[in-house]
Amino acid sequence: MATAKKAKKPAAKKPAAKKPAAKKAAPAKKPAAKKPAAKKPAAKKAAPAKKPAAKKPAAKKAAVKKPATKRKPNAAFMKPMTPSSVLAAVVGALPLPRTEITKKIWDYIKKNKLQDAINKRMINADEKLKAIFGGKGQVSMFEMTKLVSKHVK
Repeated sequence: MATAKKAKKPAAKKPAAKKPAAKKAAPAKKPAAKKPAAKKPAAKKAAPAKKPAAKKPAAKKAAVKKPATKRKPNAAFMKPMTPSSVLAAVVGALPLPRTEITKKIWDYIKKNKLQDAINKRMINADEKLKAIFGGKGQVSMFEMTKLVSKHVK
C-alpha cells in the first residue's frame, strides 16, 4: 500500500514541477517525494479519529426512537356501519366498524377456500360474494374493499 501511494504522489507533483523549470527541479524531486510520504501516515491517523464521531449520530437516532407512543385508531374506521342485506348474509346484520366487516369477509373467504390457489391476491366469488362483488366471478383483494364499501351505510 505504501509503494502505491508513493507512485501516485510523484505523478501528481510532476505537472507542477514541469511548469516552473523542468531541468532544475529534477534533483529536488527525490527529497520532496520523501517528505510527503512521511506526512501521509499522519493523515491516516487523523482519519480514524473521525470514525468514532460517526458512531455518535447513530446513538442519537436510537434515542429518538425510544419515546414512541401507541398509534391511535382513526375514529372514522371505528364508527359502526350498518351492512346492506346482501352483505349481512356474510358478516351479519349488526352494525360493525369497517375493520371488523373486512375481517369477517376474510374469515368467510378462508373458511370456504375462495382464495385463488395460484394467485393469492384474487378471490373467487361464490353465490353470496357475487352479489356483493356486482356479479363478478373473480375480484382482487384490493378491489374487494371498494366493492364492499358500496354495501355499507
